[in-house]
Amino acid sequence: MLKLSLKALVCAVAVSVAGGAHAADSAPISIKFAHVVAEHTPKGQGALMFKKLAEERLPGRVKVEVYPNSSLFGDGKEMEALLLGDVQLLAPSLAKFEHYAKPIQIFDLPFLFDNMEAVDRFQASEQGKALLTSMEGKGITGLAYWHNGLKQLSSNKAMHEPKDARGLKFRVQASAVLDEQFKALRAAPRKMSFAEVYQGLQTGVVNGTENTWSNYYSQKVHEVQPFFTESNHGLIDYMVITNTKFWNGLPEDVRSELDKIMVEVTAEVNRQADDLNKEARAAIVKAGTSEIIELTPEQREQWREAMRPVWKKFEGDIGADLIKAAEASNQAQ
Repeated sequence: MLKLSLKALVCAVAVSVAGGAHAADSAPISIKFAHVVAEHTPKGQGALMFKKLAEERLPGRVKVEVYPNSSLFGDGKEMEALLLGDVQLLAPSLAKFEHYAKPIQIFDLPFLFDNMEAVDRFQASEQGKALLTSMEGKGITGLAYWHNGLKQLSSNKAMHEPKDARGLKFRVQASAVLDEQFKALRAAPRKMSFAEVYQGLQTGVVNGTENTWSNYYSQKVHEVQPFFTESNHGLIDYMVITNTKFWNGLPEDVRSELDKIMVEVTAEVNRQADDLNKEARAAIVKAGTSEIIELTPEQREQWREAMRPVWKKFEGDIGADLIKAAEASNQAQ
């Protein structure tokens, strides 16, 4: 009787352990996707689309939680959170990566890309894709590039030629390349958070800034800046990143499906960003509060030559071959 009871107990424990392991195996993989913008933006919509498709195509295996508007981690804490495993997906501005991989500074070089088609060609190239994996030694894997758009200049005076920018104070993101960009114009760069830009322009703490049409319109910069120079001189894009250890630890079929979903979502995000910039530019024109200065090809070349020394200054960090490859992307294949 005792032997039978012990045998029954051992069997019961074995079944219980097996059942517990099965329950653990069947628990969905939790993916927290945090970002710092509103849900109605292309980035915000992209995060929601990723969640929808991941949960539809991997039912019961993946659960995605989206945290917009810095609701989980703010701008300054999100990278640390990713490396600690407290969040699994982020989409920071490309300007945020200079401390992790110097070559990514290539995206801040002024007047490197003629248009978004050139940006797409470079990002899809072997060199562009290599930048996505350039931070893996530090625990960060890039999954995709998401567009915001090309930057324009705003100011409190009309700017047609580079000399028109002399002496003005421009708000910049925290980026060594962007600092040097305005110093090359003999202007003064001022680091300032995105949320402070409107007040800074309104009060004269800064005289101008650089941003995309959609960011200008959403932040109502056209209400406090009488002039925009349509320079298309730089890029504001994001890199969707993940924790390398987390991503490599996913079951192969799950990771493969998430990769496919990211490709789909990226195409839609980038389409939305292009549409939004066109709509925002039209809305600024309609508002009638600012003049948009369209540069002639000759004027644009003057601006490009004025800022080109910045390329040389950062050539050692970025790599001359990489800059040449990016410049070559301006030629349609």
